[in-house]
Amino acid sequence: MSVFGPLAGSPARPASSIDEVPALFRSAIDQLREASPRADAVVEEVPAPVKLAPYSVALGAEIADHPATGRFILLHDPAGQQSWGGTFRVVIYIRAELEPEMGNDPLLASVAWTWLSDSLAQHGVNHSHAGGTATRILSESFGALGRREATNDVELRASWTPEDAHFGPHLEAWADMVCSFAGLPPLPDGVVALPHIRRG
Repeated sequence: MSVFGPLAGSPARPASSIDEVPALFRSAIDQLREASPRADAVVEEVPAPVKLAPYSVALGAEIADHPATGRFILLHDPAGQQSWGGTFRVVIYIRAELEPEMGNDPLLASVAWTWLSDSLAQHGVNHSHAGGTATRILSESFGALGRREATNDVELRASWTPEDAHFGPHLEAWADMVCSFAGLPPLPDGVVALPHIRRG
């Protein structure tokens, strides 16, 4: 059901009108719509999970000509959840294919987590209860697929609790991380990314 137009959000229980969606979640949706993610990241709304919280919205990102993808999910439970320490929770997923020599770097996982911490700090994201996993994946093919070259991927799954009602910077920090995983250089100081959210 489209509650907010292009960026609708997905209430886990049916809502007969926009008035039945909490005002805080409506405000969060508006802020995500107005965010300015880095233009290299093509961001669009994707189906959101409906079992993690009463209200949720999800966005996906792809980088043109780069093997990197990401997903950003904002969850809202008006009653709060003890493990969150609040009523909102951001969940992200990023996966990227790496050069073979990078995939063998034993520090890769910690570097991925550092990119997350740095990006949140650079965008002034106030958060708590952060946690996640960074995984290196080596894929080798056999049999009829044996001619395929081995690939090295890195996956980052993380979540955190927003400490204020400013949600745009969370989305922008995530989009920057997807670009970092794709191997794109950071934007120079003073350069502002143009919004690049595809409307459904």
